[in-house]
Amino acid sequence: MAPKRPRVPGAFPKPVEPTATQHAETGELYAALDLGTNSCRMLIARPKGNQFQVVDSFSKAVQLGQGLEASGRLSRSSMARTVQALQICRRKIEAHGVQRMRLVATEACRRAGNARDFIRFVRRETGLPLEIIPAEEEARLAVISCASLVSAKTEQVLVVDIGGGSTELVWIDVTRVPGPDRARAIMRLSGGFNQPETDEPAARVVDWISVPLGVATLKDQFADVEDDAARFALMSWFFEEKLADFTPYSSGSPQEGFQIIGTSGTVTTVAACHLGLKRYDRTRVDGLTMSSEQIDAVIRGFLALGPEGRRSDPRIGRDRHTLIMSGAAILQALMRVWPTDKMSVADRGLREGLLYAQMAADGVLEEMGPI
Repeated sequence: MAPKRPRVPGAFPKPVEPTATQHAETGELYAALDLGTNSCRMLIARPKGNQFQVVDSFSKAVQLGQGLEASGRLSRSSMARTVQALQICRRKIEAHGVQRMRLVATEACRRAGNARDFIRFVRRETGLPLEIIPAEEEARLAVISCASLVSAKTEQVLVVDIGGGSTELVWIDVTRVPGPDRARAIMRLSGGFNQPETDEPAARVVDWISVPLGVATLKDQFADVEDDAARFALMSWFFEEKLADFTPYSSGSPQEGFQIIGTSGTVTTVAACHLGLKRYDRTRVDGLTMSSEQIDAVIRGFLALGPEGRRSDPRIGRDRHTLIMSGAAILQALMRVWPTDKMSVADRGLREGLLYAQMAADGVLEEMGPI
């Protein structure tokens, strides 16, 4: 399947993670749910100043896209697992009295021939208004969630969101925007990548692409390759081939003012392993900068462990050990094409972008009116 492309050419509110489920204070609660190829993840939050505070969360590996590569359809068992997880989300939404919500499905449902049947099944069983969003909207939401990580010295930024079924890449030029205003200019892209021309300096999307390969789908492509190192190398080069039509691919990375921001479980796992964390700590991972050499060192460590070693390594986790090498293969390909010491790690993504977009549209964040 070819990558999806467009038909035509203040800081992000940092979530405040709770240590446990919290009771709401003042302010309406918002929910954001991201149903991907591998995971179902939800946040419930309330506006707090120019940030938002997470009140409750949920995350479970449901493997909705299991078998999708071969059949082109969502299996009954995958749909049943997913609905069980969504029932938990529904109970959380009801318990908190959430009225404002956006619940979205991504690549697995975009590709599945029976996706519409699945959406109706979810509505019948849970009452949840799940919707399938296009690849461009998924990319936009990932971009705005990462806006505050853009350095004032950055002139070209590549945002990469490695999902279960697809990987979104967005290349943004902010050379016309004064340094202190660059994060806010990127947030304005929530309205669309093709913004109308204005006199105000604006962030410009040079190109974006949605590659239909994520950690789950890329793993499935090479499941028949038995040698661990060979499978990893094949996955990395196969993913790079899919970047050929991405405009910045042939030009490489600029010498100055270039930054990559990576958001995904792969990126945060690599960062946590680099830091040697025995227990995951979001405050140490989110916003961390890693060099190509540091990323390569972690990936070499994963390869040295082998499948059995990765399965038992608590830093990787039992939900991710079968997917970490396909994610690492994507990450290595990106760092090979655009080598830089400016890769920022983002423990945020689609859910945070959904929350921000809802709150910004309602004008409930301080110093932020409706977009």
